[in-house]
Formats: sequence, C-alpha cells, structure tokens
Amino acid sequence: MPHPDPSQAPVHVVQLTDAHLFADPAGSLLGINTRDSLRHVVAQVCREQPRIDLLLCTGDLSQDASLASYSAFRELTAPIGVPTRWLPGNHDEARVMAEVAQGSELLQAVTDIGAWRVLMLDSAVLDATHGLLDQAQLTLLQAALATAGERHCLVCLHHQPVDIGCAWIAPIGLHNAQALFDVLKRYPQVRALLWGHIHQSWDEWRDGLRLLATPSTCIQFAARSEDFQVSEEQPGYRWLRLHGDGRLETGVERARDFEVKLDFDSPGY
Repeated sequence: MPHPDPSQAPVHVVQLTDAHLFADPAGSLLGINTRDSLRHVVAQVCREQPRIDLLLCTGDLSQDASLASYSAFRELTAPIGVPTRWLPGNHDEARVMAEVAQGSELLQAVTDIGAWRVLMLDSAVLDATHGLLDQAQLTLLQAALATAGERHCLVCLHHQPVDIGCAWIAPIGLHNAQALFDVLKRYPQVRALLWGHIHQSWDEWRDGLRLLATPSTCIQFAARSEDFQVSEEQPGYRWLRLHGDGRLETGVERARDFEVKLDFDSPGY
C-alpha cells in the first residue's frame, strides 16, 4: 500500500488571544484575574484537543508589557506543549516580547507546516490603540505569499480589518485594511485571515476569503454594541483544521468551568 503523504495531513491549530496578563499575579480586568482565566482556557484546550500541531497567540498577551507578564504567558501556555508563535497587539511591546522569546521560534513570522504557510503580521503601532501594517510588514506579506508555491496560506494579525458592527471599536481597528486586502486579492491561495483584539467571535466570508476572530481568554466585549460594553460570556479559544486541499474547519470553545463574575467597580479595560 502507498504511504500517505504527510504534507496532505490536516494541520491542527489552536488560537489564543488577548490574555492581558499583568506582572502582578493578582492583576485583573473588571474583576477577572487574567492569569486565572487563561489557566482555565489552557486546561480546556488540553482536555478537548488531543492533537495540536501549532499554537497561535495573536496579541495583547500582556496588559502592562512587562517582562514578568510575558514570562507568565509562556509558562501558563507551556502545558499545551507544541510549537508556538506570538505576534504583538496594542498593549504589547515587541522589544520586551523579543527578550522573553530569545533563543526560541516564538516570533518567527513565517511557518510552513503540512500543506500550509502561516504568516504572523505585526499590526501594532507604538503608543497607539489602532493598528497599521507598515511598509515592512506589507513587503513581508507580499514576499511570503509570492514564495508560498502550492501551499495554502493562513494570515494572522491582531487588529480587525473589517467592520464588526461595534461602533466604539471601529476607530481602533486596522487603519490601512485596504492595503492588506489589495495584497491578499492577488494570491488566491490565501484561505483565511485570523485576528484577535475584538474579544468576541467573528466568522464571515469576503470574496472567497474566510474572516475569523476569536474570544479573549479573559473578558468578552458585547457584540453589536455602540459604546464599550462587556458580556458575561466565558473566555475561550479557537481551533482550526487546515486540510491539505485548502479546506478549513474551525470552531470556538469556551472554558465552561470558569465562573464569570464581573466587578464594574474594579479597574477596567
């Protein structure tokens, strides 16, 4: 019998996003201890996902950009025990992330796995909440897609590139989203765009491209809200199955054993 082609086997991916860890282990947002909520989500991942090939962490790993918070994130996600990639969000500081990631592949921008190429883009803007892909990132994207060959591509970033119907969050999305889509439309092997930042689930199609966002591992933002509003949904993660023929299966799971008790008198987001 012929041996199966390992390059065509599905790639099992998990996405964690927006952990907002503090240097202080007691650090919390709206009464939610962010290390505790991340710990519950990681435990849920380990229970539910018997096989994981790659873990993607799409920004705002930290709330205070401290060395201690990134070290804690690395430690708390270690039980998943698979190759992991990080990218920065608006609360992160790339220089500090790099210090913690030194000697590892955590900040590797392009990863080839199975029949897929995974790209991790940096949309963070220093001292700003909104996102922007600078020319260096757009050049990286263009080069990575141009050299992908027959590989299918998954492109990841932190900031949302489309309107999600939340008026308050629209100004802090990706400010040059059209530049991103102008590159992507030239490469039909790009199957999906994956991001964080919005602390809620999102799944839609745009011109044959799957657009996906994922709940935070801590507090959740209310969908379709005009002003800042949080929901009492539990923290969660996204799983993805990247098939050798370019198909993508995905879903969101939540930490069902985590009790959400919001405290609106505590420090907010």
